[in-house]
Amino acid sequence: MRSLLAVVLVVLLAAPPAAFAARQKSPRTASARHDIEFSSRENILRWINNYRTKPEPDRLPEAVKAMSALGIFHDLDSAGVFIGFMAGVLETNPQRAEELVSKMFPMPPPDQVAIVRAIAYSNLPNWKTLLQKFSERMPARKVLIDRFVNDKLPTLKKMALDAGPAPLDMLWGNYFATGSFDPVARMISILAWSKDPNKVDRLTVGSMAKLTLATNASQDKELLDMLKSAMRYETKDTKAVLKDVIEAAETFEFARVRKDAVAAIDQLKTKGPASVRNYQWWGQAGQTALALGCIVAGAMGHVEVGVPCIVGGAVSGAALKYLGPQQ
Repeated sequence: MRSLLAVVLVVLLAAPPAAFAARQKSPRTASARHDIEFSSRENILRWINNYRTKPEPDRLPEAVKAMSALGIFHDLDSAGVFIGFMAGVLETNPQRAEELVSKMFPMPPPDQVAIVRAIAYSNLPNWKTLLQKFSERMPARKVLIDRFVNDKLPTLKKMALDAGPAPLDMLWGNYFATGSFDPVARMISILAWSKDPNKVDRLTVGSMAKLTLATNASQDKELLDMLKSAMRYETKDTKAVLKDVIEAAETFEFARVRKDAVAAIDQLKTKGPASVRNYQWWGQAGQTALALGCIVAGAMGHVEVGVPCIVGGAVSGAALKYLGPQQ
């Protein structure tokens, strides 16, 4: 189990009027602001969370280099939200994608995996050509690039969501970059898994999708509107869970959602067949249950337990909300 990382909350001072700020701003001041925004994992997450309201694609290379310097790409399983975000920025800036990627270099060979995945997950029409263009700058990643180009590895749209917590993180990263309904629709499509009594992988990911959608929608009206619109098109089983998500978002009843998720996971763990109880997912499921409690405590304002906090895996998408300004 990865250790919990306590998030230090930053008090945001009120910004001066725009005209006054424009007169007072100097290159040094702007540089200092940039240094602060990308000085820690938490500050980068804050920037990602606010990106939809103020897109700054020019700053993506700077952010990616900061991610590398902070060691975020050392554990790719917990870097999903960052990679999904990178892919989303490229997707929404197709004419500048090559330029943005070029400015991410130099990049240590191990961290180049994040760039390869971001391009492959970008959904750009020419993503394979773009990967091949940068293959000479990433010789250590040639095998990985070839596997993507030859369709031996799935893109984000084709990735199985029950393969682990990382795909869910990537979908959230994509949403934070694009504001698109597509990643939200994929999360909605697995909500019924939160009621699956037989498969711990689906139960866990479905429960995480349910909680993260509810927590984020409580602070994001556009997301909440998307969920409400989706009610018209979903199946009966999905509608039942989606209705619960919307209600939790509107009433801030995250404790109940978390309680239901943990109870279902615990029941399957203790009463399921031996093949399920011994399944490799239990290492992640235990982590997830702990993370659910961590995030929900933050939502309810229980700062005495040192939250909000981030655990690598599917909770990072929801954690972003607590790093942004409350509405």
